[in-house]
Amino acid sequence: MNGGLNIFKLVAEASLPVQLVMLVLLLFSFLSWVIIVRKYSQMKAASEDVEGFEERFWSGGDLAQLFREVSGRGEGNGGMESIFESGFREFARQRQRRVRDLRTVMESAERAMRVASTRELGKLERNLEFLANVGSISPYVGLFGTVWGIMGAFQGLGEMKDVTIAVVAPHISEALIATAMGLFAAIPAVWAYNRYANKVERVASRYDVFQEEFSSVLQRQIQADEAAA
Repeated sequence: MNGGLNIFKLVAEASLPVQLVMLVLLLFSFLSWVIIVRKYSQMKAASEDVEGFEERFWSGGDLAQLFREVSGRGEGNGGMESIFESGFREFARQRQRRVRDLRTVMESAERAMRVASTRELGKLERNLEFLANVGSISPYVGLFGTVWGIMGAFQGLGEMKDVTIAVVAPHISEALIATAMGLFAAIPAVWAYNRYANKVERVASRYDVFQEEFSSVLQRQIQADEAAA
C-alpha cells in the first residue's frame, strides 16, 4: 500500500545523527539478545547443578570419595561442586597439618567456601550489568535521536512556504522511530535483567544454605574423630 508505513524508507531518509543513534540502539539490542540467550543456558545449568549435586551430597555416600570424584574432573568443576571441593580440600589440609583447634579448621574451610562461592556467583552475574545499562539508557538514547530528528525536521519545514500535515508527518515519523528503537532495545534487557538477577539471588541463597550445612557436617566429623581418638 502506498499509504503504508515504510520503516526502512524512513530510516534511510533520516539525518546522519539520527541514523547513528539507531545504529547504536540496534547494536545494543543485538548484544542484549546474545547475552539473554547465553544467560538462559547458564542459569539453567546452574540450577541443574545445584539440584544434582545436593542429591549426590545427601545420598549418604562417603564425602572423601565424593571429593575424589569431583577433584578428578579438574578445572571442569563449577557451581556447588567447586564450593564443596574448596571447602573439603582446605578441611583435609588443616587436618593433615594436625591442627587441633576446631575453630581454626572450620574458619579456614568456611573461608575457602566463601571464596569459591563468590567466584561462582561472579560468573553468573557477568554481563548482567550490561543488560541493566541497556535497559536504563536506551530510552534516553532513542529520545535524543527523536529530539534531534524533530529539530532537523522543523528547521527544514521553516524554509517551506506551504506546510501541511502531509508534509510534516513523514519527518515526525522518522524522528519517532528512534524512540521506538530505544524501547525495543530497553524492554527485553530490563525484563531479562530482573529475571536473571532473581535467579542469581536464588542460587546464591542455595549456596549459602549448603555452606552452612556442609560446615555442620565437617564439624561433626571433627568431633567424631576426636571422640574416637
